[in-house]
Amino acid sequence: MLNRRHIRVKVMQSIYAMHQNGSENLEKEEKFLLFSIENIQDLYLVMLSSLIEICKKEAVFLEKSAEKYLATPEERNPNKKFINNAIFKLLSENSSLSIALETRKINNWTLNDDYILLLQAAIKDSSLYKKYMTNRTNTFDEDKQFIISIFSDVIATNDKLYDYLEDYKLTWVDDIPMVNTQIIKQIGALKSASDDSFRVPKLYKDAEDKEFVSNLFRKTVLNEVELAKEYIDKTPNWDTERIAEIDTIILKMAICEFLKFPSIPIKVTINEYLEIAKEYSTPKSSIFINGILDNLVKEFQAANKIVKTGRGLM
Repeated sequence: MLNRRHIRVKVMQSIYAMHQNGSENLEKEEKFLLFSIENIQDLYLVMLSSLIEICKKEAVFLEKSAEKYLATPEERNPNKKFINNAIFKLLSENSSLSIALETRKINNWTLNDDYILLLQAAIKDSSLYKKYMTNRTNTFDEDKQFIISIFSDVIATNDKLYDYLEDYKLTWVDDIPMVNTQIIKQIGALKSASDDSFRVPKLYKDAEDKEFVSNLFRKTVLNEVELAKEYIDKTPNWDTERIAEIDTIILKMAICEFLKFPSIPIKVTINEYLEIAKEYSTPKSSIFINGILDNLVKEFQAANKIVKTGRGLM
């Protein structure tokens, strides 16, 4: 689920938090970093299970409406296309998802079902729902596209849901887009109503990525003074005290990768941190950082300070 850029962002944010808190407890901060990354899996499960819970709420609503003493003909014989959606059924019966929800003790919607009711109402009020419910026939392709559309256009964009997720776990804020993209990608890959290939994804691609988190964090933090010396005289036109703190952290992390991660290509490091700067720092930051890193690479290569092996040579 996690890619290297997201790992770099989480490390950057942890180093920034250390600076802001004045903390020097490396082990404590590393533990919190790993814990915040582990919690991404919970966010994934919370978002995905919202679909199942919305379907359950609508099924209960239809059942109660049909039992009313003065129920209308439409309430007695409702259009069940929504609750019969193949994706709802597939997710609710998926063992990988059920086991993960139980193992991680995900019960957010049991304790906060008002948000499910809110999402249910938003979906039913949408033009997507009205168009989908114009007939009573379920087809897999239409069912799948409908779920993708309501998830991306109604659920993922709901401000009250966003506020709830932010209040529940602040570290989730930057993880929400990645998690939502993962869910949409997985639903989009389903081939049929009997497709049993859906699996809750592993958090890390492999052991190397998991090690990369701690290695990047530790090697950057433990060498901050030395890493800063590499760029400090390369900013004559910039007041060092006015350089955004995020920019200094990005520079240190990038230089750390140049010098201490031989398997990571130079171009990959530069491109990754420029994209991170564009998203998390000032409008001019990427230009500033690109100029510094470009000059440093030339100097390091001339002095044979950069040694790349394997994939790092690419």
